[in-house]
Amino acid sequence: MPQHIGIVACSAEGAALCYKTICVEGAGPMGPHAHPEVSMHTHSLADYVERLDRGDRAGVAELMLSSAGKLARAGADFLICPDNTIHQAMVHVLPRSPLPWLHIAEVVAAEAAARGYRKLGITGTRWLIDSEVYPQKIEAQGLAWLRPTDAERDETNRIIMDELVQGVFTAEAVAAYRRVMGRMKKEGCDAVILGCTEIPLIMNDGNSPLPTLDSTRLLARAALKRAVTAPSGR
Repeated sequence: MPQHIGIVACSAEGAALCYKTICVEGAGPMGPHAHPEVSMHTHSLADYVERLDRGDRAGVAELMLSSAGKLARAGADFLICPDNTIHQAMVHVLPRSPLPWLHIAEVVAAEAAARGYRKLGITGTRWLIDSEVYPQKIEAQGLAWLRPTDAERDETNRIIMDELVQGVFTAEAVAAYRRVMGRMKKEGCDAVILGCTEIPLIMNDGNSPLPTLDSTRLLARAALKRAVTAPSGR
């Protein structure tokens, strides 16, 4: 029996893409229309933003743990969070979590190493870019990394928070990300991490100057693989 996946959600668009990927791609290993049991819980995005703005990682962790507890009571076997930014609170979450987690940056960094990439551009919210969520996991794989410039960070963060999380997708946003990724390519990056779970809604291998590492779908696929290969705890 497949394991029950618990999704600790934060922003709606990224969580929806992760959920949909699990459900649609479950047919591959499980058969037509099949997928593991999935439960999802999310607090208001505003509650997360308030804590992120004041640098309250412990407060972010409390929200994540609240969701984790509800998902554990719903019968989940393990947890994922389709939001890169709030992974900076995992240091506070893991010691108190009722269930094990898959870490999105670990999944992405491992995939980058498996594909033979050497230097990764990192994109995402300003909170993620200013954190060590990705640098630590990338370096653990023996790879190099590059952050956006301050001006790039401000523009891409605006696109994420004012547009993408609201379901607004524009050609101008695609052009802005292409400029950032083009500059990263010139500085030696051979792939780019789509380090906000909404970025894959506008950027992909077809329009990016660099090969992309889609954090949303990679996490969903890792969860699906775990669910169908690990024995259920029930």
